[in-house]
Order: sequence, then structure tokens, then C-alpha cells
Amino acid sequence: MRFLHCSDVHITANYFSLPLRKLGWRRWLALAELSVGGRSKAYARAPETLATIARDAEGLGADHFILSGDVTAYALEPEFQVVRESLGALAEDPRRCTIIPGNHDVFTPGSHRVGRFARHFGHLLESDLPEHRREGPFPFVRLVGEEAAVVGLLSARVPFVPGMAQGFIGPAQLDGLAALVKDPRLAGRALLVVVHHAPLTHHGRADRYFHGLRDAQALFQLLPGPRYAVLHGHIHQRYHHPATAERPHVFGAGSSTQAGREGYWLIEVKKGQVVGGQKHVPGGALH
Repeated sequence: MRFLHCSDVHITANYFSLPLRKLGWRRWLALAELSVGGRSKAYARAPETLATIARDAEGLGADHFILSGDVTAYALEPEFQVVRESLGALAEDPRRCTIIPGNHDVFTPGSHRVGRFARHFGHLLESDLPEHRREGPFPFVRLVGEEAAVVGLLSARVPFVPGMAQGFIGPAQLDGLAALVKDPRLAGRALLVVVHHAPLTHHGRADRYFHGLRDAQALFQLLPGPRYAVLHGHIHQRYHHPATAERPHVFGAGSSTQAGREGYWLIEVKKGQVVGGQKHVPGGALH
């Protein structure tokens, strides 16, 4: 079985054409990142790149498409709309597609309060085992074929101020995940657990406090060995830490649409185990 994993596509509206009053002070601060920081230029072609990745999922025979958050730049309604358009029919089908929110998708209290992410992708948060939900729709489970299941977790929280981008899963969701791991209906299946924040950096260490996943070790304790993989984004580098007896595989998808760093993982599952993955660039080529 094959799973296409991408992340941090950051579809970006034309912020400089929008009224400042409607953007709000948090996005005012982000304008420096878009202009001086070069983010707007880096993601100018993100919609086209995301559409290419969606086509690759079909061409490469992926059994399931996974996007681990930060679908938008700063959680504007037009950005969510373009993501849906770029993914096309793929985003209509929970059997084929899993998308979770990242911190950029809940960038403002208002975007979270009105449920902007759920308005466009809430149908992809449905669960095949809903009795294990603990925090809204999380954790949710998608059974894929006979050998695998995808589990979605929420780590993205509305920041107090921009720049504080840490995440946490929380004890309620971890309790639900613990129950899932023991559920006999998942016996013999590989579990691909999707969370936005990175449990490890590309160096194999915990991320810095105001950027990392705070309860990464609690997550790892529930998922020891090669039956499990954690798929994440947030860090804009693409890497894989193989599983050990104490922790799962860790796949960081990087930023899949960033100019000069485009790419994603094609992760393989055989006989209920995660056996590895290959890096691809949009258009189907191997790195």
C-alpha cells in the first residue's frame, strides 16, 4: 500500500490588495513575513504545485492522500477555497483523503471561532471508529484497505500572539489514541498517525519550546516500533527517522509547495508494517 504525504502548502491570498481593517492586527504583523521575509514570493505558485501533487496521487497509485496541516498562509476564506479547488475531486472523498489543520489554519481567534477549516474540510474528519473521539472529531480513524489505518490528531491551537507556534495534543486525545491502539479491530494494521507539529527535528531532537510539539514523548510511548508512523509538517524540511523499538517512524513532509523545496513522501506499508518511504517532487519524479 502507498500513502502520499505532503504538508504546509500555504496557499496565500493577495494580502496587499485587501483592506487592512478586515485583516486584523495579527495579519498586519504577518505582512512583514510575506514581503520582507519573502513568503509571498515563495508560495506564488502553490496552487499549481498542489494541483500537481494531487494528480501525482492518482498517477502513482496512492491508496490515500494525507496533508498534515498549514493548508493556508493565515486562515483567510479565499485561501481555503483555493485549496479545495486545487485538490479537486480528491478532497471530496474521506476514503481517499485526510487533511488536518495546522497552526496557520487557526491563525486568528475569529477564523477558529467560525470554524473556517471545518467549513471546507470537516467532512474529512469523519471517523470509522467514532467512539474513540475525545476532543471534537479527534482522534479520528480512517480504515484503508485491510492493512492500514490513518489516525488524525489535533495539535494546532490559536496562538496568544503571532510567533508562538508550539502545539500540543493533550491528555484527552492521547487517551483516545491509547484506546485505539488496543482496539482489536485495528489488530494487524499499520497505524499512520497524522499530527501537524513535529515530535522531532531533522536532527532527531525535540524542537524549541515555542515551536515544537510539547507532548511528543507521551505520543511516542503509545506507538513503539515499525507498525506505527507519525506523519507531520510544521518544520519546512523533509526527513525520515526510522522506527526503533521505543518509538515509531517519523516522516516530516517539509513544505511541499515552497519554491525550490517542492516535494512529498510516498510511504509504503506491507503486511501491517510501515516499511519506509521515497521522496518525490511534483510531477512524480524521485528526488
